[in-house]
Amino acid sequence: MKKVYINKANCFSPLGFGINDTWNAISKGDSGIRKIEKLGEIEDFCAGIFKENIIEETFAHLNLDSNTYTRLEKLALITLNPIVEKGLISSRTALVIATTKGNIQELEKGNLNGASISLLASKITTHFGFKNQPIIICNACVSGLMAVATAKRLIQMNQFEDAFVLALDEITPFVVSGFSSFQAMSKEVCKPFDKSRTGINLGEAAAAVYVSKEIKNKDSFEILGEASIADANHISGPSRTGEGLYLSIQSALREAEISSQNIDVVSAHGTATLYNDEMEAIAFDRSGLAEKPVHSLKAYFGHTLGAAGLLELIVLMESLKNNKTIISKGFEELGVSIPLNITTSIIEQDLKIGLKTASGFGGSNTALLIKKVLENEY
Repeated sequence: MKKVYINKANCFSPLGFGINDTWNAISKGDSGIRKIEKLGEIEDFCAGIFKENIIEETFAHLNLDSNTYTRLEKLALITLNPIVEKGLISSRTALVIATTKGNIQELEKGNLNGASISLLASKITTHFGFKNQPIIICNACVSGLMAVATAKRLIQMNQFEDAFVLALDEITPFVVSGFSSFQAMSKEVCKPFDKSRTGINLGEAAAAVYVSKEIKNKDSFEILGEASIADANHISGPSRTGEGLYLSIQSALREAEISSQNIDVVSAHGTATLYNDEMEAIAFDRSGLAEKPVHSLKAYFGHTLGAAGLLELIVLMESLKNNKTIISKGFEELGVSIPLNITTSIIEQDLKIGLKTASGFGGSNTALLIKKVLENEY
């Protein structure tokens, strides 16, 4: 099977624009989550929402007509622009886009066509000059991570030489009201895996990577293995035994031809809901990962929905590159039945292989393993 590598990356989150801003903020323990007095009909909650005008101010540097694009489309162009080189886009280049809601806010304006995800994808394709029809991944909260796995498989099947992957979502009254109806939102900054966790904080972000079958630079990462296996359990609740996530991890390990003992760090989905965190803990324990350093990033920028898997994968890449574990912000006292090794301090150690997991509505699960490229491999 062909090897596939992540060669470039960028992100835009409430922590800042670009990987350096995001990594530096996380390293300092900063959070982009803030108190929201009201959005739509929902009051008094915490979320990782961009500060007012930051998207417009950043978009202005592209010298494009602001009236031509929606807020989410601007977020897409801003994030993808730094890693797209027109010379790299060929007839064998794919564009894979992950989002759960797309321009859903256009429905509130009565613009049915404007809410179409295919229209969003088409505008991005046209702007950058991609030559193939974009591929859209819309599978709840695993969308971003599954988009990377999809790009990898398309390259391995020789359908494409390389691919740009973009994952994004924004917070709107529609999104907030939906999660509020599940009574899953916390009024305080979320506390993944903690005994006193009360639910999620929503967030908004965009993340992008360039994937190819060649190593392009010393900061490249090999995608060792991946898998997506559904629980087939419930429309919104996860399997209580973590079956789908466990099977996804096992399948990814088999493809990578490594054991769980080769994994140096785990970036969990960690939403801070009662059932998700417990399910993940069981799946990690069944996979032999209970003693590995585990973190959740949700208390830094919230649950960014379709962007979450890819955004958090990029942060995991920075952890491996810098040989530093990440503090699982919000965690104080273990609140799951398995004694996981949740990281509460930054530890400098040799980190080579990382596991990123994601889980979502419909019982969806994705696991993806990455390995940093060593100097003698480049």
